[in-house]
Amino acid sequence: MGEISPAPLTADCLEEVPGIRHGFFTRAGGVSGGLYASLNVGFGSGDDAGSVRRNRERALASLGGADRLNTVYQVHGRDVAVADAGWEPTSAPRADAMVTDRPGIALGILTADCAPVLFADGRNKVIGAAHAGWRGAVGGVLAAAVDAMERLGADRASIHAVVGPAIAQPSYEVGPEFPAAFIAEDAGNSRFFRPSRRAGHHMFDLTGYVAARLAALEIGGVAVLDRDTCADEEHFFSYRRATLRREPDYGRELSAIVIER
Repeated sequence: MGEISPAPLTADCLEEVPGIRHGFFTRAGGVSGGLYASLNVGFGSGDDAGSVRRNRERALASLGGADRLNTVYQVHGRDVAVADAGWEPTSAPRADAMVTDRPGIALGILTADCAPVLFADGRNKVIGAAHAGWRGAVGGVLAAAVDAMERLGADRASIHAVVGPAIAQPSYEVGPEFPAAFIAEDAGNSRFFRPSRRAGHHMFDLTGYVAARLAALEIGGVAVLDRDTCADEEHFFSYRRATLRREPDYGRELSAIVIER
């Protein structure tokens, strides 16, 4: 991958919101090499910290409308950080979602198979971002993010959410015990599982489940970018792919949203 500028994927429903910029970045357009080629933004990886910093700078410049990038120390929980000022990665709060009504502060979620979700209420100028792996999604991180946006003045009916690239059902095999937490929550969640080729195992539709949880919140709209991070090595990092190959590490891609200054 050469020295090209990052070119994030976007969703029409957020592109049409005045004063809001967003992007679901792929792995292209950075400076890292090897397993991390090329736009790895994860300081938690084994990549050179200077390269990660440059990649974040390149992504922020490509996003436009922002002068700071806030990310969080993601722990697969439901805590939400209010970004009323910029912070350094070394002092990032432990949380899996962020909200803000402050222009110029980009909210960034790091993923490598989990689902990134970006939120925007363009009328009231409140935005959010959430990291929705299966634990966080079951645990309520999406509802917590919407509730936090409302506390900043958002109107639930005006919030649009987009589920970004994540591991897709054909790539996501889970064990026999995995569906229990979902079925206990709602028997209808069985629709997000289908049998795999291995007896007793299942293929899980993470993005479908996340989209359904968002729709249940009765927000203004939900969209899904249908891209499989595990299957598409050219464009995405993937924890599952790296694990199957027994690779020692993997990069992280960025999804970000900002209220323009």
